[in-house]
Amino acid sequence: MGRQIRVAGAVLAASVLLAAVGCSGSGARTADPGASVPAPSSAPPAPAPAPAGDTTPGGAGDVLPGMVGVDVARTQLAGLKVAPAGTMAGYSRARFTHWAEQGDRCDTREVVLARDGRDVVRDGECRAVSGTWRSLYDGTVVTDASRMDIDHVVPLAEGWRSGAAAWDAAQRKAFANDLTHPQLLAVSAAANRSKGDQSPDLWQPPDRSSWCQYGRAWTTVKSTYALTVTEAEKKMLTTMLDTCTA
Repeated sequence: MGRQIRVAGAVLAASVLLAAVGCSGSGARTADPGASVPAPSSAPPAPAPAPAGDTTPGGAGDVLPGMVGVDVARTQLAGLKVAPAGTMAGYSRARFTHWAEQGDRCDTREVVLARDGRDVVRDGECRAVSGTWRSLYDGTVVTDASRMDIDHVVPLAEGWRSGAAAWDAAQRKAFANDLTHPQLLAVSAAANRSKGDQSPDLWQPPDRSSWCQYGRAWTTVKSTYALTVTEAEKKMLTTMLDTCTA
Protein backbone atom coordinates (compact mmCIF):
# COMPACT_ATOMS: atom_id res chain seq x y z
CA MET A 1 0.00 0.00 0.00
CA GLY A 2 2.79 2.39 0.85
CA ARG A 3 4.46 1.66 -2.50
CA GLN A 4 1.24 2.55 -4.39
CA ILE A 5 1.06 5.86 -2.56
CA ARG A 6 4.69 6.62 -3.46
CA VAL A 7 4.07 5.79 -7.17
CA ALA A 8 0.96 7.93 -7.29
CA GLY A 9 2.90 10.78 -5.73
CA ALA A 10 5.66 10.44 -8.33
CA VAL A 11 3.16 10.47 -11.19
CA LEU A 12 1.54 13.59 -9.77
CA ALA A 13 4.92 15.33 -9.46
CA ALA A 14 5.84 14.43 -13.03
CA SER A 15 2.52 15.84 -14.29
CA VAL A 16 3.15 19.13 -12.51
CA LEU A 17 6.66 19.33 -13.97
CA LEU A 18 5.44 18.68 -17.53
CA ALA A 19 2.78 21.37 -17.17
CA ALA A 20 5.40 23.87 -16.06
CA VAL A 21 7.64 23.06 -19.02
CA GLY A 22 4.69 23.41 -21.36
CA CYS A 23 3.90 26.87 -20.07
CA SER A 24 7.54 27.92 -20.41
CA GLY A 25 7.69 26.74 -24.03
CA SER A 26 4.46 28.56 -24.81
CA GLY A 27 5.88 31.81 -23.52
CA ALA A 28 9.04 31.39 -25.69
CA ARG A 29 7.12 31.31 -29.01
CA THR A 30 7.35 35.09 -29.43
CA ALA A 31 11.08 34.65 -29.93
CA ASP A 32 10.76 31.72 -32.33
CA PRO A 33 13.81 31.96 -34.62
CA GLY A 34 11.69 30.83 -37.53
CA ALA A 35 9.23 33.69 -37.13
CA SER A 36 9.31 36.83 -39.31
CA VAL A 37 11.09 39.64 -37.45
CA PRO A 38 10.48 43.25 -38.54
CA ALA A 39 13.56 45.10 -39.79
CA PRO A 40 15.05 47.66 -37.40
CA SER A 41 13.66 51.15 -37.85
CA SER A 42 17.14 52.37 -38.81
CA ALA A 43 17.38 50.08 -41.86
CA PRO A 44 17.60 52.08 -45.11
CA PRO A 45 14.51 51.94 -47.34
CA ALA A 46 14.66 49.90 -50.52
CA PRO A 47 15.51 52.02 -53.57
CA ALA A 48 12.52 53.11 -55.59
CA PRO A 49 12.16 51.43 -58.99
CA ALA A 50 13.33 53.46 -61.97
CA PRO A 51 10.55 55.14 -63.97
CA ALA A 52 9.51 53.20 -67.04
CA GLY A 53 11.73 54.02 -69.98
CA ASP A 54 14.29 55.77 -67.80
CA THR A 55 18.00 55.01 -67.81
CA THR A 56 19.34 55.25 -64.27
CA PRO A 57 22.76 56.62 -63.35
CA GLY A 58 25.39 53.96 -63.88
CA GLY A 59 22.79 51.75 -65.53
CA ALA A 60 23.45 49.10 -68.13
CA GLY A 61 24.74 50.66 -71.32
CA ASP A 62 26.04 53.90 -69.81
CA VAL A 63 29.74 54.30 -70.52
CA LEU A 64 30.25 57.77 -69.07
CA PRO A 65 30.63 58.67 -65.37
CA GLY A 66 28.12 60.88 -63.58
CA MET A 67 25.20 60.03 -65.85
CA VAL A 68 21.64 60.89 -64.79
CA GLY A 69 18.32 59.41 -65.81
CA VAL A 70 16.31 60.95 -68.60
CA ASP A 71 13.80 62.59 -66.23
CA VAL A 72 16.61 64.38 -64.40
CA ALA A 73 18.16 65.37 -67.73
CA ARG A 74 14.85 66.87 -68.87
CA THR A 75 14.71 68.93 -65.67
CA GLN A 76 18.29 70.07 -66.21
CA LEU A 77 17.55 71.04 -69.81
CA ALA A 78 14.50 73.04 -68.77
CA GLY A 79 16.68 74.97 -66.31
CA LEU A 80 19.38 75.97 -68.80
CA LYS A 81 19.49 79.60 -69.89
CA VAL A 82 18.76 80.06 -73.59
CA ALA A 83 20.99 82.62 -75.28
CA PRO A 84 22.67 83.20 -78.64
CA ALA A 85 26.13 81.69 -79.05
CA GLY A 86 28.82 84.04 -77.81
CA THR A 87 31.83 85.32 -79.68
CA MET A 88 35.01 83.30 -80.17
CA ALA A 89 37.14 86.39 -79.61
CA GLY A 90 40.11 85.55 -77.40
CA TYR A 91 39.60 81.78 -77.62
CA SER A 92 42.52 79.37 -77.63
CA ARG A 93 42.65 75.68 -76.68
CA ALA A 94 45.76 76.57 -74.71
CA ARG A 95 43.55 78.51 -72.30
CA PHE A 96 42.02 75.17 -71.22
CA THR A 97 45.01 73.38 -69.71
CA HIS A 98 44.98 69.70 -70.70
CA TRP A 99 45.91 67.03 -70.25
CA ALA A 100 46.47 67.42 -66.50
CA GLU A 101 48.67 65.06 -64.48
CA GLN A 102 46.63 62.52 -62.51
CA GLY A 103 49.40 60.76 -60.57
CA ASP A 104 51.37 57.55 -61.19
CA ARG A 105 52.82 59.17 -64.34
CA CYS A 106 49.31 59.21 -65.85
CA ASP A 107 47.60 62.19 -67.40
CA THR A 108 43.88 62.63 -68.04
CA ARG A 109 44.04 61.05 -71.51
CA GLU A 110 45.57 57.83 -70.21
CA VAL A 111 43.09 57.63 -67.32
CA VAL A 112 40.16 57.87 -69.75
CA LEU A 113 41.68 55.32 -72.15
CA ALA A 114 42.07 52.84 -69.28
CA ARG A 115 38.57 53.56 -67.98
CA ASP A 116 36.80 53.22 -71.32
CA GLY A 117 38.74 50.27 -72.74
CA ARG A 118 38.91 46.54 -72.06
CA ASP A 119 42.09 44.63 -71.20
CA VAL A 120 44.14 47.82 -71.41
CA VAL A 121 47.87 47.31 -70.87
CA ARG A 122 50.10 50.30 -70.04
CA ASP A 123 53.84 50.74 -70.32
CA GLY A 124 56.08 52.18 -67.63
CA GLU A 125 55.08 55.71 -68.65
CA CYS A 126 51.36 54.92 -68.24
CA ARG A 127 50.75 54.94 -72.00
CA ALA A 128 48.22 52.44 -73.31
CA VAL A 129 50.06 49.92 -75.48
CA SER A 130 47.20 47.50 -76.10
CA GLY A 131 43.50 47.09 -75.40
CA THR A 132 40.10 47.19 -77.05
CA TRP A 133 37.81 50.20 -77.29
CA ARG A 134 34.31 50.57 -78.71
CA SER A 135 33.60 54.10 -79.91
CA LEU A 136 30.16 55.16 -78.65
CA TYR A 137 29.52 57.64 -81.45
CA ASP A 138 29.99 55.32 -84.43
CA GLY A 139 30.20 51.80 -82.99
CA THR A 140 33.74 51.33 -84.31
CA VAL A 141 35.87 48.78 -82.44
CA VAL A 142 39.50 49.89 -82.14
CA THR A 143 42.53 47.97 -80.86
CA ASP A 144 45.15 50.67 -81.46
CA ALA A 145 45.19 53.41 -78.81
CA SER A 146 46.71 55.86 -81.27
CA ARG A 147 43.45 55.72 -83.25
CA MET A 148 41.44 56.84 -80.21
CA ASP A 149 40.79 60.46 -79.25
CA ILE A 150 39.52 61.74 -75.92
CA ASP A 151 36.46 63.76 -76.79
CA HIS A 152 35.23 66.68 -74.72
CA VAL A 153 31.50 65.97 -74.90
CA VAL A 154 30.92 69.71 -74.66
CA PRO A 155 33.87 70.95 -76.76
CA LEU A 156 36.21 73.53 -75.32
CA ALA A 157 35.27 76.07 -78.00
CA GLU A 158 31.57 75.43 -77.34
CA GLY A 159 32.19 75.97 -73.65
CA TRP A 160 33.94 79.25 -74.46
CA ARG A 161 31.05 80.65 -76.48
CA SER A 162 28.46 79.55 -73.91
CA GLY A 163 30.04 80.98 -70.77
CA ALA A 164 33.62 79.73 -70.21
CA ALA A 165 35.09 82.94 -71.69
CA ALA A 166 34.35 84.55 -68.33
CA TRP A 167 36.04 81.82 -66.25
CA ASP A 168 39.47 81.90 -64.66
CA ALA A 169 42.25 79.49 -65.62
CA ALA A 170 41.48 77.05 -62.81
CA GLN A 171 37.84 76.70 -63.89
CA ARG A 172 38.83 76.10 -67.49
CA LYS A 173 41.39 73.47 -66.45
CA ALA A 174 38.76 71.67 -64.35
CA PHE A 175 36.34 71.68 -67.30
CA ALA A 176 38.97 70.30 -69.68
CA ASN A 177 40.00 67.47 -67.32
CA ASP A 178 36.71 66.57 -65.65
CA LEU A 179 36.73 62.86 -64.73
CA THR A 180 33.67 63.07 -62.48
CA HIS A 181 30.96 64.32 -64.83
CA PRO A 182 30.15 62.90 -68.30
CA GLN A 183 32.52 65.28 -70.09
CA LEU A 184 35.35 63.02 -71.31
CA LEU A 185 34.97 59.96 -73.53
CA ALA A 186 37.34 57.80 -75.58
CA VAL A 187 36.01 57.69 -79.16
CA SER A 188 37.42 56.95 -82.59
CA ALA A 189 39.61 59.71 -83.98
CA ALA A 190 37.42 59.78 -87.09
CA ALA A 191 34.23 60.45 -85.10
CA ASN A 192 35.86 63.05 -82.88
CA ARG A 193 37.30 65.00 -85.79
CA SER A 194 34.01 64.84 -87.65
CA LYS A 195 32.33 66.40 -84.64
CA GLY A 196 34.89 69.16 -84.14
CA ASP A 197 33.49 71.87 -81.86
CA GLN A 198 29.90 71.61 -83.12
CA SER A 199 26.83 71.59 -80.89
CA PRO A 200 24.11 68.90 -81.16
CA ASP A 201 22.00 70.91 -83.63
CA LEU A 202 24.95 70.88 -86.05
CA TRP A 203 26.40 67.42 -85.39
CA GLN A 204 24.87 64.21 -84.07
CA PRO A 205 26.62 60.87 -83.45
CA PRO A 206 26.19 58.73 -86.59
CA ASP A 207 25.12 55.79 -84.41
CA ARG A 208 21.63 56.89 -83.42
CA SER A 209 21.54 54.37 -80.56
CA SER A 210 24.02 56.63 -78.73
CA TRP A 211 21.78 59.70 -78.85
CA CYS A 212 20.17 59.01 -75.47
CA GLN A 213 23.55 58.90 -73.72
CA TYR A 214 24.96 61.81 -75.71
CA GLY A 215 21.95 64.03 -75.02
CA ARG A 216 21.99 63.27 -71.31
CA ALA A 217 25.75 63.77 -71.08
CA TRP A 218 25.73 67.10 -72.95
CA THR A 219 22.81 68.40 -70.88
CA THR A 220 24.39 67.36 -67.59
CA VAL A 221 27.72 69.02 -68.40
CA LYS A 222 26.05 72.25 -69.46
CA SER A 223 23.93 72.19 -66.30
CA THR A 224 26.92 71.41 -64.05
CA TYR A 225 28.90 74.35 -65.42
CA ALA A 226 25.93 76.72 -65.84
CA LEU A 227 26.58 77.12 -69.56
CA THR A 228 23.96 78.48 -71.93
CA VAL A 229 22.23 76.77 -74.86
CA THR A 230 20.83 78.15 -78.09
CA GLU A 231 17.23 77.56 -79.14
CA ALA A 232 18.31 75.16 -81.90
CA GLU A 233 20.63 73.30 -79.53
CA LYS A 234 17.88 72.89 -76.92
CA LYS A 235 15.46 71.60 -79.55
CA MET A 236 17.91 68.94 -80.73
CA LEU A 237 18.74 67.92 -77.17
CA THR A 238 15.02 67.40 -76.58
CA THR A 239 14.93 65.14 -79.64
CA MET A 240 17.89 63.17 -78.32
CA LEU A 241 16.32 62.75 -74.87
CA ASP A 242 13.14 61.52 -76.55
CA THR A 243 15.11 58.56 -77.91
CA CYS A 244 15.61 57.35 -74.33
CA THR A 245 11.99 56.22 -74.19
CA ALA A 246 11.53 55.21 -77.84
